[in-house]
Amino acid sequence: MSIRLYIGNLPKEEIDRQALQDKLADAGSDVSIKVIKDRKTGKCRGFAFVTVPSDEVADAFIEKYNGLSFMDSTLKIEKALPRAKNQDKEEKSTEGTELKKEPKPVPVPNKVPTNTVKRSKQRSKRQSQSQSPLNNKGTDSIQPDPRWAAELAKLKERLAAQPTNV
Repeated sequence: MSIRLYIGNLPKEEIDRQALQDKLADAGSDVSIKVIKDRKTGKCRGFAFVTVPSDEVADAFIEKYNGLSFMDSTLKIEKALPRAKNQDKEEKSTEGTELKKEPKPVPVPNKVPTNTVKRSKQRSKRQSQSQSPLNNKGTDSIQPDPRWAAELAKLKERLAAQPTNV
């Protein structure tokens, strides 16, 4: 059974697979190397995978080459984590491109802390006095970006918890 090894800390510039294979030449011919590159730039994304035939060879490979200097970078080699079944298809279709996963939106609680109720009433009085189409807080008001909703909620809580000098 073949074992995949992760090679990390590669320089993020153009790396030829052959150059890396030459550096790891003592590993043998039954070792295959795949450098992961960005599709747009063609530069290395900073890691590669090595496939070795057995667990014993993998352990020997890690012991021999972990910490090796390659293009002014110290290589970090470890056993690769197994892929999930649904990741297999995604990785093949997007291999070589950087995936940007956006966090799931977190619902912002509608509950207003009790210590800010007095201030919010004062604000609502001021808003009703100077109400314009731009200040309308109706159902079609601008909502915060859901990616930052959790941080915004934390910030609101911290601001509400601060003592005021009023």
